[in-house]
Amino acid sequence: MTMQQRRMMHKVILVAAMILAACFYIYPVFLMFMNSVKPFGEIVSDAIAFPTQMAWENYSYVIDKIDYFKLFANNVIITVTGIVGIVAFSSIAAYILDRRKNRYSRIAYTIIITPMLIPFQTIMITLLKSMNVLHLSGSKLGLGVQYWGFGIPMATFIFYNFMKTIPKEIDESAVIDGASTFRTFRSIIFPLLKSVTVTVIVLDVMWIWNDFLLPLLMVNSSNETKTLVLAAYTFVGQMNTKWHYAMTAMVLAVVPSILIFIFLQKYIVDGVVAGAVKG
Repeated sequence: MTMQQRRMMHKVILVAAMILAACFYIYPVFLMFMNSVKPFGEIVSDAIAFPTQMAWENYSYVIDKIDYFKLFANNVIITVTGIVGIVAFSSIAAYILDRRKNRYSRIAYTIIITPMLIPFQTIMITLLKSMNVLHLSGSKLGLGVQYWGFGIPMATFIFYNFMKTIPKEIDESAVIDGASTFRTFRSIIFPLLKSVTVTVIVLDVMWIWNDFLLPLLMVNSSNETKTLVLAAYTFVGQMNTKWHYAMTAMVLAVVPSILIFIFLQKYIVDGVVAGAVKG
């Protein structure tokens, strides 16, 4: 067997393995979509069988029952609030930490990214009590602000690695022209961060939009502040679970984030690869 044939065989094996892994992850999502259009009886009798009749009325019932468009607006407010703060603070922090390297900046960088190593479950009770004191629980904007603390460490880590690819001579030229540090960042540096910024936005949208535990702790007490994922959980009961409605609600909840990922996945690859290779 020639070297070219071996390479081709290795490539075929790799592609087959990737397709198998993709199917392994996609199959539960496929079951969710399929069961969302099945009557309750068919799900109970055989959850993995194809539907014999399409129960499209599941969607109209769920949309009306959970006030879908109201909860969709809640998700948008929470997600946008979280994303704006995460991108703004983490990009500025990464810029300053990279351009002003010294012993103190290295310590600050370590402190900023360390929270990535702390499991949320270990601090959630303390967080809930603290947010009650600060009056940030039970509020959509308050929940969005809380995501800053959880999202900034990872975003700063990504921005910091990508910032190394931008020559410092650009800053020096801007200073000669009379630009301040903030003006240099806003007008020159930040536009150069387009690919990595989209990467951070998409990853955090997927996380915030589909998050369950933090909204459960903070905004589950009122229907005015609930998110779509929490609304799906209302169909799950201790004694009786309406699986057809729960699956439908989950489809309605996750489809927007899936669409965002599909349309912007190219930027995720570009941003991650650029930061990893050039950094």
